[in-house]
Amino acid sequence: MPKIIFITSDGTERVVDAATGQSAMEVALDNLVEGIDGDCGGLAACGTCHVYVDPDWIGKTGPAAPGIEQEMLALTDNVQETSRLSCQIKISEELDGLVLRMPEAQH
Repeated sequence: MPKIIFITSDGTERVVDAATGQSAMEVALDNLVEGIDGDCGGLAACGTCHVYVDPDWIGKTGPAAPGIEQEMLALTDNVQETSRLSCQIKISEELDGLVLRMPEAQH
């Protein structure tokens, strides 16, 4: 079972088990990770699951997908080069140890 490391904006680290096939947002919500709201339920229709993929992992998760994910991120505050919507990151064994950081606020 892959482990995902979520780091809040204040540096608090949470390591949680993730089932393959889940989205990183679902993993966060199932484990009550502070800083991920997931208001739209994973439809990429809001920015409340915005995360920063650790630069060492962006090669495995890939950048934000063209279309709806990039368009939603364009409406989100504090976007960075490694920004993703966690609802669009599907967990696989290859992502064991994935590090995701949260922005100060979700909108």
